[in-house]
Amino acid sequence: MKKRKVPHTFVIVFCCILLAAMMTWFIKPGKYVLVPVANDALNEGQVANDSVMTFYYHDQLPEPYANDFHAEPQTWQVFSALFKGFEKQSGIIVFILIVGGAFWIMSKSKAIDTGILAFLRFTQRLERKRWIQKIGVNNIIITMVMILFSLFGSVFGMSEETIAFTLIIIPLAISMGYDSIVGVCMVYVAAHIGFSGAMLNPFTIGIAQGIADIPLFSGIGYRLVCWVILTIIGIVFVLWYANKVKKNPKLSIVYENDEYWRSQNSEVGSQNSEDLSPFTVTSLRSVRACAVHLSPSWWIYALVVALLAFCAIRFPMTTLKVGNSTATLPLLPIGAGLFALISFFALRKGTPYFILTLLFGTVYYLIVGVLGYGWYIMEIATLFLFMGVCCGFAIGKSASDIAKLFLEGMGDILSAAIIVGLAAGIVIVLQDGGIIDTILYGLSKSMSNLGTIASTEIMYGIQTLINIVIPSGSAKAAITMPIMAPFSDLIGISRQTTVMAFQFGDGFTNMITPTSGVLIATLGVARIPWEKWVRFIWKFILILIVVGALLLIPTVTMTLPGF
Repeated sequence: MKKRKVPHTFVIVFCCILLAAMMTWFIKPGKYVLVPVANDALNEGQVANDSVMTFYYHDQLPEPYANDFHAEPQTWQVFSALFKGFEKQSGIIVFILIVGGAFWIMSKSKAIDTGILAFLRFTQRLERKRWIQKIGVNNIIITMVMILFSLFGSVFGMSEETIAFTLIIIPLAISMGYDSIVGVCMVYVAAHIGFSGAMLNPFTIGIAQGIADIPLFSGIGYRLVCWVILTIIGIVFVLWYANKVKKNPKLSIVYENDEYWRSQNSEVGSQNSEDLSPFTVTSLRSVRACAVHLSPSWWIYALVVALLAFCAIRFPMTTLKVGNSTATLPLLPIGAGLFALISFFALRKGTPYFILTLLFGTVYYLIVGVLGYGWYIMEIATLFLFMGVCCGFAIGKSASDIAKLFLEGMGDILSAAIIVGLAAGIVIVLQDGGIIDTILYGLSKSMSNLGTIASTEIMYGIQTLINIVIPSGSAKAAITMPIMAPFSDLIGISRQTTVMAFQFGDGFTNMITPTSGVLIATLGVARIPWEKWVRFIWKFILILIVVGALLLIPTVTMTLPGF
């Protein structure tokens, strides 16, 4: 019997666009608008000049909203939605191409291979300790990396940044005997678990609490408990899968897809990390080859140190913003000093080690930029581009050679960039059909005449469903919280509970919905087909959804600080 082939990811996404277009023919378009409340209609707690979010079907919209609302059933627009999708996600698309090109240049230096070799040797030394042998050094590594990225997601909402880190962690996961899914879980899944159980995320918690008119980042105590529980569940699930793949690599659902990563990582040897001899020989040759180009490396070292010193003098103090807390520290001078010192000794060992310090320095300045200066994908892409160019010159490449390598890297990652634009077309069709708000309105009506626990869970379910079509947390908060917060007052639910229902509903399904540009981009750079990712992740998402529902119950039945 002939085995049925799974359609290409592009085909699946386009079918989702067609389904969205069909929905615009059967669902009546409508829109939520802010309508001022007359003084004689004010409820308790409202003040004059208050406005409420009110839903109208398209043929009932008052002036001037009716003139600004344009919606029609979608037909040929399924093709124009692709163009609009590329426009909508142009920032992430360019980010993917630039980061992909920069990492391609760096890969030619063999720096990542050298770093993996050194790391595996270090873990082998650790495994000599009995207590580490019982736990497993690889289990410790996976756990620590996941805790780190979960914390990043919880504190400052790390999301798009995980795309770049995925390219760093997957080769490490492959070298440790795992698959690309484990690498994605260590970074992307961990960050989005933290995002779901966020304590201080300004893009979800901050916006939602501000709209709900409750103290910013209040209720952090119970959120910390939720973050710990969700992170532990995520780590246990990933360790279970990782050890299964370690025992039998062919059990991995992406075993064939990972041939790309195994070939890229061939110098490391087989998946048994104990057999390092082939890689050792190759790495030593790489280091000796790079020694010929030692002079360009020193010039790049001098240039980077001078640039960092200039930034340190111009911005001697950096104010980090984490939630409502701020801390002013000399982070740029510290970074410049550490880079100058560590890179000096790294260069004496060889150019690949210097390039590794460039990579770690890039990560350091990325974190400082995001937390201290509000950087987003444009600044992060610029930082990685600078790193890539420096890597190219450091290994003795000419400007023309660097440009060619950069184009090769962009071509290698192009399919990942394209799928991001295609996936955005789903939301475009729903928006142009004017049915997103109608879907939201219909779901919100289902909460009438229910108990507090049931209403909370329905609210959570609505947020979860909405997230499938509106993966943007800040956009969803702006649409749903003006409706949900007053409704929670009417049924006797804390507004803090409403925010948590939004928080969980916003986070979990981000890891599976094809409308999430970050997910599609991450899978693209990891070369994991979306349909295979769904086969792996759906059970875990279901577990998280159930756990989220259980974690909401104490917010209704118990008196918690901030609730």
